[in-house]
Amino acid sequence: MNIRVLRVGLDALLVELDGADEAMAFHAELQRRRAACRLPSVAEVVPAERTVLLDGVADPSALAAELAGWRVPPLRATSEETVTVPVRYDGADVAEVAALWGVAEEDVGRIHSATEFRVAFSGFAPGFGYLTGLPERYRVPRRAVPRPAVPAGAIALAGPYTGAYPRSSPGGWQLIGHTDAVLWDPSREPAALFSPGTRVRFVIEEA
Repeated sequence: MNIRVLRVGLDALLVELDGADEAMAFHAELQRRRAACRLPSVAEVVPAERTVLLDGVADPSALAAELAGWRVPPLRATSEETVTVPVRYDGADVAEVAALWGVAEEDVGRIHSATEFRVAFSGFAPGFGYLTGLPERYRVPRRAVPRPAVPAGAIALAGPYTGAYPRSSPGGWQLIGHTDAVLWDPSREPAALFSPGTRVRFVIEEA
């Protein structure tokens, strides 16, 4: 794993990795060491697609030198609790996704719900998680023309990711279903149902 550590401001480090899998593995290693009190003082750890930001670092120079020499194991299955999300696979783009996959429309939900996902990182809107897990052959492009409004709870696909819209917003992902699960609740800890590193299973809910 190639690790490039960059200084950001006075007390932050940006760690660049080769790709999404490496970024998730690096983030998981950070969380393991943090839980074991083996990580120097860091206020916040923020993963992204190919980077991990460490903010509020007590001694950036020392930690940068340490991180550059880490040997990070590949991401592996853990005993962490899995978040289960009921979904009705009735999205507006099910037919288009089925055609892209070369399957029947009723198979879209079956294939999607048979996959175990992991939240790689969050972004776009509070509570919006980018979930990985679908095999490469099921990747689909974004819509050519984004929708001005996607309903809250919509389950959608774009490239290698599955996402769920925590509130109504514009969006260009392919809609395959929707859930009534509360994806973002500021009074909850954590507020996001899909926080980075969380394992997720979607289950078919009959209409």
